[in-house]
Amino acid sequence: MSHGEQARRYLRAQRHGVLSTISRAFEGYPFGSVVPYVLDHEARPVILICRLAEHTKNIEADPRVSLLVSDGGDVQVGARLTLIGDAGPAKDHLDLLHARYRNYFPDSERLIALGDFAFYRIEPRRLRFIGGFGDIHWISCEAYAPPSHRLAEQEEDILAHMNSDHAHDVRDCCRHYRGKTVSEARMVGIDCDGFDVRADGELIRVGFDQPVTDAMAAREQLVLMAKKARGL
Repeated sequence: MSHGEQARRYLRAQRHGVLSTISRAFEGYPFGSVVPYVLDHEARPVILICRLAEHTKNIEADPRVSLLVSDGGDVQVGARLTLIGDAGPAKDHLDLLHARYRNYFPDSERLIALGDFAFYRIEPRRLRFIGGFGDIHWISCEAYAPPSHRLAEQEEDILAHMNSDHAHDVRDCCRHYRGKTVSEARMVGIDCDGFDVRADGELIRVGFDQPVTDAMAAREQLVLMAKKARGL
């Protein structure tokens, strides 16, 4: 697996990070704030932010930002990633983006209803990925980018099918691949690198062995994983 794919998979598995913007109120100084995020199907971080927030004002004045994520382990030896990029309002495929974000963060509906929140995307320019002690890499946006695929428009249909007809397989995958024995598991997102499940209220990530590019390839991977989870 390339360093770019490792970084992409790592970022997909996290849920929040520190967004640093360039302060408008204190010229030249960085301003950090904690934000939840979801990656879109092109692996670009998407954040839902208030138009009145300090970081939103900063982005409007200067789109250059960084997003620092960590897995919550030992900050000196654990993995972490800093994505440097340009942030701006999301303007395309908003219905799909809204649905994807809502699946991960259901409470976002309340914020969206207020009318003061909007989706912003961060277009990656460069990434600094530290996989562990001595495992340090600068990664280009080209190396980080996912393969060409069709999953953005197919995601909702895949989720509906899995949750209505294969909920038992989703539970089996949680147990086998993540060591989670759960009573309720619902797939909330799928992308070229894997899928995410809300298992008894907890969001967990299950990765594919190889990236998939469409619904048929995803189905093949999911069938194989379900059989392996059942010991077949």
